Formats: sequence, C-alpha cells, structure tokens
Amino acid sequence: MPRGLSARYTARVTYKTVISPEEAARHLHDTSWVFVDCRFDMRAPDQGHADYAARHVAGAVYAHLDRDLTGPILPGVTGRHPLPEPAALEQTLGRLGIGAGTQVVAYDASHGAMAASRLWWLLKWAGHEAVAVLDGGLRAWTEEGLPCGTGTESRPARKFNAAWRRELVLDAAQVLEIREDPAWVLLDARSGERFRGINETIDPVAGHIAGAGSSPYTDSLRPDETFRPISELAAMFAQRTGGRDAAHVAFYCGSGVTAAHAVLAAAHAGRGMARLYAGSWSEWITDPARPVAR
Repeated sequence: MPRGLSARYTARVTYKTVISPEEAARHLHDTSWVFVDCRFDMRAPDQGHADYAARHVAGAVYAHLDRDLTGPILPGVTGRHPLPEPAALEQTLGRLGIGAGTQVVAYDASHGAMAASRLWWLLKWAGHEAVAVLDGGLRAWTEEGLPCGTGTESRPARKFNAAWRRELVLDAAQVLEIREDPAWVLLDARSGERFRGINETIDPVAGHIAGAGSSPYTDSLRPDETFRPISELAAMFAQRTGGRDAAHVAFYCGSGVTAAHAVLAAAHAGRGMARLYAGSWSEWITDPARPVAR
C-alpha cells in the first residue's frame, strides 16, 4: 500500500473544487466516496471507455461525455454538447452511485478540462457541493504509484434528488443581453487562436462572441497540467474579470465543456461560481443574426 494510504482514514472533509491524488487516495476504501473516470476523446468517442477498462483508479466507475453527460443534439438549434435533461441527469448520477452525502472525485487523463470538469459542473448545477476534480488526473495518480484497477466496475445505485441551481447557467438570449453590459464580463475559454478566428478546425464558423474577452483555460495550468497555485489563479481572474463578483462573470468555450474547467479554476481560486453559457460557441453560431467578431 502506498505511503499515507490507510483504509482507516476517517476524517470528514468536503472537497468542493480540486483534490490532490495523495489526499484522494486516503479515501479509496470510504464507501461514501465515488471516483468517476471521465476520459473522452472527441476524435474517437469510445476510446475513453476502452482506456478505462484497461486501467483506472481502483474502484472508479465510468461516465461517457456523449451518452451520460450530454443531452440530445438538435441540429441547427443546440451546440455540440447540450446539457442533459434534468431527469436524465438525476438517473445517471444515481446509477453512478451518487446520492446525498456522497463525495465525488472526477478525473480524466490529466488536466480535467474535458468531461471531468463537466461532471463537476453538472453536480454543482444539480446542487451537489461535495465534488472535486483530481489534480493532474490519472497521469498524476499513476505517477505516484497509487492503486489502479481494470475492467468495468459499478457502485450500488442511489437515489439522486437534485436541488437545481438554475442561476448558474445562461442561455443565448441572456448572453446577447450581457455581452455589452459593463456590469458583466464574458470570457472565452478556448485558445487564443480560436478566439481570434485563426485555425478553427472544429466549428463551421470562426471567431468569438462579439463583446467577449479571451481567457484560455490552459492559463490556469502549470506545464505538468496541474492547477497553478491559488494565489496566482486569484490574481489572474481578478485582473480578467475587473474584480467583478462571480454572479456577473460568464464563461463559454466551443461546446460548454472546457468552459466548465474555467469555472472550476475560478472557484478554486476563491472567486465563487461564475456563470456558464452552456450552449457556447457551437450554439451561438446556429443563428447568423447573433453578432460575431474576429
């Protein structure tokens, strides 16, 4: 057993943003903790589950971005990863073994910017506070020699009853109103190139929402893809938001997934829960009347 890992570890602390592999490993044998593997590759949607079956955090269950954490796509109306229907999400979370009193640890391959942060945000939206993203993901976990499993695992199903925080999500009409409101700041979490409309390889229209600023999610990470120190994150977000409170800060990305990582980083920095434009750029461009800048 790795140093510091104990089946008798009983401290009850709620983790709400980010957790280190060492700290998370102390709770592997705690039945009130659920580890969720969220690895996903947009180019090969089934690769994440194959990777999970080959190797994952011991005891972890798997959540698929397209099937579990995304709702039905309506061509010409929604973006690439619309939010799941509330009832469907409640069923998914319960199937994963999540219920009242459950501490969730979500992870992906490394930095958490794909479906791990999406699951984190969905749980916050559903009113479940005890959820954290594993800092450095499976890469950091395995580098520390922590226990791994293979195959497909499951947890006893729970009844998940959401307490929806609907104020956390914005729709396109609201973004249209706030994008030029000086009381708000709208930030694009995609790369600087995609924000400027350069080298767009995913969506059919290049550019960004007119009035938005650029805040790539990668700016929150160290070179090893773990989160930068809280003091650095706090200073960065204070500068980019002009000191506005979280209720007047909104993030978006290409489809609403990596923007959740930006919301997570800001919350981890002590800035509170910013708003998410869940439809993001891929939804925005379905209506040519919505203003675009390059």
